[in-house]
Amino acid sequence: MNTIGGQAVLEGVMMRSPSNWALAVRKPDGEIAELTRPIRSAMARHRVFRLPVIRGVIALGESLAIGFRALAISANYAAQEEGEDGETSTELSRGSLIFAFAIAIGFAIALFKVTPALITSWLPIETTGWFVVVEGLIRVAIFIAYLSVISLLPDLRRVFQYHGAEHKAINALEAGEELEPERVQKFSLIHPRCGTAFLLWVMVIAIFVFAFIGRPVWYWLIASRILLLPLIAGIAYELIRFAGKNTGSRVLMTLLAPGLWLQRLTTREPTLDQLEVSIRALKEVLRLEDSAEPAARKVEVMA
Repeated sequence: MNTIGGQAVLEGVMMRSPSNWALAVRKPDGEIAELTRPIRSAMARHRVFRLPVIRGVIALGESLAIGFRALAISANYAAQEEGEDGETSTELSRGSLIFAFAIAIGFAIALFKVTPALITSWLPIETTGWFVVVEGLIRVAIFIAYLSVISLLPDLRRVFQYHGAEHKAINALEAGEELEPERVQKFSLIHPRCGTAFLLWVMVIAIFVFAFIGRPVWYWLIASRILLLPLIAGIAYELIRFAGKNTGSRVLMTLLAPGLWLQRLTTREPTLDQLEVSIRALKEVLRLEDSAEPAARKVEVMA
């Protein structure tokens, strides 16, 4: 079975297969809008991009690009924005998407990479080992605090419900269950390939990678935290990918437990209506995948 991943968006869910992605959004009038797009992954075209670690960097970049696009489209659907001709707008301009993407990535790097490094550099820590450990702990603390704060926002609570609906639908699919809201509702909110767990492992792996860098002057300290991010993300991708294929291993699941627990902050129990939206996106991407070319089926994505 092909690996399916997804992402919660505004009033909806995006589901992604190796060669297509599908978006389902609940509009203000109660109807479910659907939109699909093909994926032309660089990993399907070039063997070198399918090598371990490298494929993680490529997959992360593609997932971010698709996720931002799906989020922008869902925002237009949810708001029912109409143009002068009465047509509903479902696409933002490429320039707007690039600008929003750059702002979001810049904010994340500044908050989770640069800030912990600078805070730690101001502390009276002499040894490199303690420096990278304390920096890592500060980074994880900021991350957990950030998730805890945004989980209190009413609008984001609905996004977290759709996140839960996405996980439940994928868990039901992988268990071979019939994709009906009442049946899908009984499945877990937690999934080992979740992006939340991935982000936590990026931060943990960073501790070991940065230990080889030492404690350079402040400008090289910041540069190293940014430049080494693709390598760290690639390693974290391999770990999450391996975990997704070995969910029956008790030892592995114990090691991954912190990432699974953290998903409790980013998921909420969905309603049957929200599960219906998630299932609609999942069924559509499965339908498209059935007709996809075999060469495109080698790419794996996170839930």
